[in-house]
Amino acid sequence: MATDKTETKTLHLAGVGVKHSIAFAMHNRIAQSLGLPWTFYSTECDTVEEVAALARKPSTAGLVVTMPYKNTIMPLLDELDDLATTIGACNNTYRRDGKVVGTNTDWRGIKGCLLEKGEESSRPSPSRTTSALVVGAGGASRAAVYALSSHLSCPTIYVLNRDVAEVEALVTDTKKMTVTPKIVHIKSLEEASILEAPYYIVGTVPDFEPQTKAEKDVSAILEHFLSRDNKGVVLDMCFKPRRTRMIKLAEKLGWPAVEGTHVIGYQIQEQWRLWAGDELVSRLDEKAAWETLLNAAEESTAINF
Repeated sequence: MATDKTETKTLHLAGVGVKHSIAFAMHNRIAQSLGLPWTFYSTECDTVEEVAALARKPSTAGLVVTMPYKNTIMPLLDELDDLATTIGACNNTYRRDGKVVGTNTDWRGIKGCLLEKGEESSRPSPSRTTSALVVGAGGASRAAVYALSSHLSCPTIYVLNRDVAEVEALVTDTKKMTVTPKIVHIKSLEEASILEAPYYIVGTVPDFEPQTKAEKDVSAILEHFLSRDNKGVVLDMCFKPRRTRMIKLAEKLGWPAVEGTHVIGYQIQEQWRLWAGDELVSRLDEKAAWETLLNAAEESTAINF
């Protein structure tokens, strides 16, 4: 893909509640380092139609699509690549041959985070598969299931989610995946108590205090698994706040935990390859980009509370 280095373009994080994002500083530093007059914005979109219209603007080079539009944006784009179709969720758009294409790079962020901690010798492998646990059944959960089942040797995925219909929709989407995982919707502590401990645990929901019985049940089941003797790695994709309830509880109970801000970093190379092309991205200073991201996370008053 040839990129005009003189044309002014914009990139956007598009969704609801995105003003706390820390990604813009990192992306703007990358654009500057590559000599591109591009600017990254956090853009609130009240409807999925607004997201689609933003993606189609001639001045838009690409979007990072976030909650709650990772599923609903898909039919509004010109094309979906194999990853978006397989995973069943889109968190990124880019231009190809004049068309707006949807893809998924979230899974790369999840995989990178889960491999960041834990002993390599104890990780699941093709010859020693195990189970994993995903909290939530929305758009981000699909990328988590894909990363876990297709790339991290976890063919059985436990799901904690208050809404049965959302889990059923997740199961339908996972049937398109290269490795079709076995999804187990755990609804009670009794069910959880007879299952093997998961090695990876991924949170994909906002960090809200549980209010309803269903939410409290999910919280209790999660704590049950975290209290088991076998410890793997926990990732909470939510990073508002950075130190979520899940991360605090996991660390208290002896689990290595990775904060959600790191999910952004492990997607840098692929996102910019799609937006700007292979030639330019080969010059991307990934170390400097990570430093900018982590500094922004440390300094943000919106996510440190």
